[in-house]
Amino acid sequence: MYLLGYDVGSSSVKASLVHEETGICVASEFYPKQEAPIKAPQPGWAEQDPETWWSYLKSATQSVLNNSNVKGDEIDAIGISYQMHGLVCIDQHRNILRPSIIWCDSRAVSYGEKAFQTLGKERCLNHLLNSPGNFTASKLAWVKKNEPRIFDKIDKIMLPGDYIGMKLTNEVCTTIEGLSEGMFWDFKENRIAKFLLDYYEFNPEILPSIRPTFGEQGKVSKDAAKELGIREGIPITYRAGDQPNNALSLNVFNPGEIASTAGTSGVVYGVLGAINYDPKSRINTFAHVNYGTGQTRLGVLLCINGTGILNSWIKHNIASEEVSYNEMNDEAAKIPIGSEGLSILPFGNGTERMLENKEIACSIHGLNFNIHKKAHLMRAAQEGIVFSFRYGIDIMRQMGMNINKIHAGNANMFLSPVFRDALAGITGATIELYNTDGSVGAAKGAGIGAGIYKNHEEAFATLERIAVIKPNLSDQPKYEEAYTLWKRHLNMS
Repeated sequence: MYLLGYDVGSSSVKASLVHEETGICVASEFYPKQEAPIKAPQPGWAEQDPETWWSYLKSATQSVLNNSNVKGDEIDAIGISYQMHGLVCIDQHRNILRPSIIWCDSRAVSYGEKAFQTLGKERCLNHLLNSPGNFTASKLAWVKKNEPRIFDKIDKIMLPGDYIGMKLTNEVCTTIEGLSEGMFWDFKENRIAKFLLDYYEFNPEILPSIRPTFGEQGKVSKDAAKELGIREGIPITYRAGDQPNNALSLNVFNPGEIASTAGTSGVVYGVLGAINYDPKSRINTFAHVNYGTGQTRLGVLLCINGTGILNSWIKHNIASEEVSYNEMNDEAAKIPIGSEGLSILPFGNGTERMLENKEIACSIHGLNFNIHKKAHLMRAAQEGIVFSFRYGIDIMRQMGMNINKIHAGNANMFLSPVFRDALAGITGATIELYNTDGSVGAAKGAGIGAGIYKNHEEAFATLERIAVIKPNLSDQPKYEEAYTLWKRHLNMS
């Protein structure tokens, strides 16, 4: 028998089938093949039609079943991972009222900042562990103020994963982890954040009912089974945002364990075993997948918008379309550590929470026409991304996190030896690379939630570690010197 995992991202929806007994992924597929469109009706806005997520999910499901020769009645449980912080609004007939305002939309920043100041920083941080910021609650406040006719029709609001769960089961529900990422959960009172709902004048009935992250959240309906080609009644037994799920995929569950990704944006995600927060709210704290009464497990999330997108920009605009990323890495490796005085601040993808919601743009410093070539820019870009990771990791360490080991998937920027060596060198952490992804993790999460695996150790016993990168002690002074120069430019921006 098999487990089916979905990863509902802003660029695609991926489906994976995992064999229960062996833990091996037998097939994966994603749609669309070109990056899914994101609509930007105004600068700083980002919207997607939730119906397209369902359409992509159907295509991925049908393809993964065909490619694996697995029958739809051989699936025991389903897990869902999803893009975090999005807002989906439905009426009482479960019709979508407007496009989803997704994670990278910045229109609600001022609403969250006003709430933070009015309610009090200490109160928000003590109860929410974050500023209300640009999260789901603030996005809903924007709808209330700017689209009152739509707001008045809202019966329930959901996160993207909740919407997919509704399409699968006909049930509208969420999790504590989901509520926490939307700023709807009060960690001090261990309940819905009533004080924030009261401030925004939201009726608590607008929120879905709460189900456990691991456990039954509904069963596949007759209509959904017909659309997907699977059997009716399969339970959905796991649901989590993409970053907590990525940590789960890398078997990161306990205090002190760290997971990282470096795609378009970059993330370092660590687990805390006690209530804590950054007093400047530069990094975010949410419920981890195994958070619960009597077990404090918090996910501390450092998100950097300008990471892999800078490397992509360098490829398309400095290198050329014909040059591969591997060739770029080879050229960058020929340049000395520190790029001979060239520094790049990678913050050209909107406001950076790590920088207290400043939008300082990407900038190049120390460019010497007589020394620097394309390869210098390639290396300086990767080093600039790494230095932004170090900057955020230092904030996490100030919160009491001991970061000596980083778990990551063998993908995106972690495919670059320059990036990996620099990250190990500047943080002093050992990097372990694993062969996994979010949809495989969601499938195994479903196995835990369904009781097929007795715990996460059993679920991830077959997780394949494919490389270990240790800091090169002789290179660390060179990285520190380059980082000091980089940080000087940052402080002047």
